[in-house]
Amino acid sequence: MSAAEPGDLERRYAAELAWAAAHTTITGPPTARERPWSTVLCLPTPTGPVWLKATAPAARAEVGLYGVLAARAPRAVLVPLARDEDRGWLLLPDGGPTLRDGPPGQVAAAVAAAMPVYAALQRAVAPARAEVLAAGVPDASPAALPARLEEALAVTGLDDDVPRRRGLVARWAGELADGPGADLVTVDHQDLHPGNVLSATPEHGPRFYDWGDAVLAHPFACLLVALGGLARTLGVAPDDPAVTTARDAYLDGFSDLAGHDDLVRAAVLACRAAVVARALTWHRAVGAVPEHPFAGAPRSTLATLGNPSPFDAV
Repeated sequence: MSAAEPGDLERRYAAELAWAAAHTTITGPPTARERPWSTVLCLPTPTGPVWLKATAPAARAEVGLYGVLAARAPRAVLVPLARDEDRGWLLLPDGGPTLRDGPPGQVAAAVAAAMPVYAALQRAVAPARAEVLAAGVPDASPAALPARLEEALAVTGLDDDVPRRRGLVARWAGELADGPGADLVTVDHQDLHPGNVLSATPEHGPRFYDWGDAVLAHPFACLLVALGGLARTLGVAPDDPAVTTARDAYLDGFSDLAGHDDLVRAAVLACRAAVVARALTWHRAVGAVPEHPFAGAPRSTLATLGNPSPFDAV
């Protein structure tokens, strides 16, 4: 949360707050969380808090993407109260606690229960591929991966073992394009850790928010962060049964495409290839802030490309 005084926030975000006031009744001063990629203002209202998100240009695609998500999978996301795509502003209802806020002993089971819902969201959004791209979401689909690698090499300056990495990405892209899930290129949240999954309630199942890092990708690419984030939250290895149970729950949502072993192989391949998009996601978030604690993350993430385990990536 920002240390700024409420009056200072109201001055600096006067335009955003005036816009929000046209869509809800604000009953008190805002509080803020300011990051290089967005500022989130918590606004009190008569029915509880709402959240005003002002995105940086590099994350502005989130505003348009929310329109696609709300139309295609409204029960799996926070449906915006208002959006301004030109200015990059979102007004969202409060979604309650996240899976990370729940009892530690229940996180693994909650993630496993949420993953089939996410798989269904991806399948619902897959026919809207053109709409996702039109919103400005980066293209990290299998066909685009070689180009994304060149982009990542350029922005990170990584020059280690480049021919081998190019060869791997070209091969992975081809294999993914010929394997299960190839016809379901869709949205990859790119930051699908337990803190970005809202807990189920009697009114709603689990829902997914904070889409500012999203890319268009092979559906299984989402598992790079989803499984790695779960493993880090639990303090276990990525092959721990608690993690593989969540993986299998997700892959069950694609059981019509191939047998389980083939789906697992495709998932491993998609996660290895997703390191490219992950490095670029870090660059969009902190690349313009050299003093940021994670300023080295784009390069260090890309440097793991080709490691035996994709979960070495940040």
